[in-house]
Amino acid sequence: MAEVKYTEDDIKSLDWKEHIRLRPGMYIGKLGDGAAPDDGIYVLIKEVIDNCIDEFTMGYGKQVDITCSGGSVEIRDYGRGVPLGKVVECVSRINTGAKYDSKAFKKSVGLNGVGTKAVNALSDLFFIQSFRDGKSKLAEFRKGVIVKDPPLSGTSEENGTLVRFTPDASIFKHYEYHLPHIENQLWNYAYLNAGLKIRFNNKVMVSKNGLLDLLGRKTEGEELRYPIIHLKGEDIEIAMTHGNEYGEQYYSFVNGQNTTQGGTHLAAFREAIVETVRNHFKKEYDPKDIRASIIAAVSVRIEEPVFESQTKTKLGSQAIAPEGQSLKSFVSEFITSQLDNYLHKHPDAASALQARIQQSERERKEIAGVRKLANERAKKANIFNKKLHDCRVHFSDKADEELRLATTLFITEGDSASGSLTKARNVQTQAVFSLRGKPLNCYGMSKKIVYENEELNLLQHALDIEDGIENLRFNQVVISTDADVDGMHIRLLLLTFFLQFFPDLVRNGHLFILETPLFRVRDKQQTFYCYSIREKEEAIAALRGKPEITRFKGLGEISPNEFGRFIGNDMRLEPVMLQEGTAIEHILEYYMGKNTPDRQEFIIENLRTGLDELRPEEVMVNEEAVEAVETLEG
Repeated sequence: MAEVKYTEDDIKSLDWKEHIRLRPGMYIGKLGDGAAPDDGIYVLIKEVIDNCIDEFTMGYGKQVDITCSGGSVEIRDYGRGVPLGKVVECVSRINTGAKYDSKAFKKSVGLNGVGTKAVNALSDLFFIQSFRDGKSKLAEFRKGVIVKDPPLSGTSEENGTLVRFTPDASIFKHYEYHLPHIENQLWNYAYLNAGLKIRFNNKVMVSKNGLLDLLGRKTEGEELRYPIIHLKGEDIEIAMTHGNEYGEQYYSFVNGQNTTQGGTHLAAFREAIVETVRNHFKKEYDPKDIRASIIAAVSVRIEEPVFESQTKTKLGSQAIAPEGQSLKSFVSEFITSQLDNYLHKHPDAASALQARIQQSERERKEIAGVRKLANERAKKANIFNKKLHDCRVHFSDKADEELRLATTLFITEGDSASGSLTKARNVQTQAVFSLRGKPLNCYGMSKKIVYENEELNLLQHALDIEDGIENLRFNQVVISTDADVDGMHIRLLLLTFFLQFFPDLVRNGHLFILETPLFRVRDKQQTFYCYSIREKEEAIAALRGKPEITRFKGLGEISPNEFGRFIGNDMRLEPVMLQEGTAIEHILEYYMGKNTPDRQEFIIENLRTGLDELRPEEVMVNEEAVEAVETLEG
C-alpha cells in the first residue's frame, strides 16, 4: 500500500462563505427541494424573520411584511434598523452581531451571529437595506461576495430593515417554495407574539390569544375530550387538551423558535403533567396512560438559550430559566400550581381528563399479553437480518446533524425491488425494510392488531415507535412502491397504518412517498430519466440520435446502478402532509371506510381532471387508472 503523505499543504483555511457553502448542513440542516417544511430554503426564511421577531420582542416594530414570488423572498420589518455603519459586517462577517450583548437582546433565539451570514452565503442574490432615522444604507451580495456597497443616502422610509434573497439553485437543486409551508411557519410566529401583524403575500396573520389560538387551529375538526386549557405566566405559556387519536402531539417553542425535536422544556412539561395529574386524582396512573392522546403547545422564553445544533430544533440540557432557576423546576412549578388550580375550578374538564386516562389504561392492559408475545416473536424473527437492511447512523443517535437528518428507511415490497434498493443505497444513512405481500388494511382496528400482525409489528420495531416517535430511528420514512394499481394499493394501506396508529409520525413531517422515473430515454450520447410523459417528450426532443425508450413498470426493473441516481442527492420525495383543520378520523373514514357513491365519484373525477388537455397516450394512461378504480370500487 502506497504511503499517503500528510503535510502542511493539506491544511486549508476557508473563509466564512466558503465554509458555509461547503458544509451547508451544519448551518441549515438538510437542503431538500422545498417539499418538506424543514428543508433548507425555509430555514433561510426563518433566519431572517427571527431577527424581525427579536425586534418586536424588544418592543420595536409591530408589523413584518413577507413576499414570496417565484424563487425569491422579501422580508421587511419596522424595528430599529441595523446600525448603518455595521450593515455589511452583520451579514458577512462571522460571529458579528448584537446578540452577544444580552442587554440588547435578552431573549433572542439566535445568539451566535451566524443566521443571516448563512442566508447570504447560500443565496445567488442577497440584498439588505437598513432605514434608520432618515438615513439608509444598502448592500448587495452574490453567493456571499459583495457586489454593491454604496455610501449612505437620505430616506423617508420608516425605520426598519429590508432583506431580499434568492437561494442559490446550484446548492438547492430543483427547489420550489410551497406557500402552505411558509404560511404555517408564519402562523406560529403570530401565535407566539400576540399583537404582531404579519402580512404574507397580502394575507394578514395576527393572534390575540396566543397558544389557545394555535391549538384551536391545529385541532379544528377533531373531537376533543374537554375544552382547551390555556395557562399563561411570566415567560411561559401552555395550551393542552386530549383527543381520541393514538400518540402524543406537541408543539414546542423557545423564544419563538419552533423546537420540533423538543428538548429540556418539553421533557419538563411531560414529567410535570404526570406528577400534577397523579397528585390531583391521588392515583399512581401510568405516565403512558396520562399522556396518551394528549395535544399540547408549550412556549418558554429564556435568556441565552442553548440549542443542540445551529438549526435550533432541540433545546439543550444546559438551558437556564429566569433568575437562574433550572428550566425543569421552572416549568414543573408552573404546571403543578396552575394546572391543579384549573382542574379544581373546572370539575367537568377534570372528569373528562380522568375518563380519557382510564380508557387508555384499559386499552393498555387489554393488549399487554399480546404485546409481550409479539415482542418475543419479533426477536425470534431476527428482524435485522431478514426484514431490515439497516444503516449505520440513525436519527435517534447523537451524531452529526447533517447525517441524522439524512437517515432514511425505504419501505418496499418484493425481492426484486428490495434487492435493487439495498444494493444502491448509501449504507451510512439509508436502510430498507422489505414487506411480504400487501399489508393488512387496519382501518378502524385497535392497536392490538399491530401486535397480532407480524408484518406491522416488525415494521414498528424497525422504526422503534412502539411507545411513540421519541426514539424514531429514521428521520425520513419513505414508502417505495411500484407505480401501478397494486403499488398504489400497498401505498394506501401503509398510509392507513401510519395515520391510524402513528399520526404524530405524519404530523412531524417524517413520512414520504418515493417518486421513481416512469421512462428512460437515451441514445449513444445521453440518458434521460423521465417522471412523466411530458418529460419523456422533452427528452426525445433533446436527443440528436434515434431514442431508445424504456417504460419502467416496477421498481424491480430498475437496475441497482440506475437506482442509485434516484435515491441520492437528487431524490424526489413527496411529503405526506395533513392540512390544517383536517381530522384523521374523517380522512380514514372517507377513503377507507364503507364504499360510497360520493367517494367513487370523487376519485374518478380527480383522475379525469384535465383529461381533455392531455395527449392521446396520456388519455390512455388516465383511462386505465379510471377503469382500475371503477373495478376496485365494485
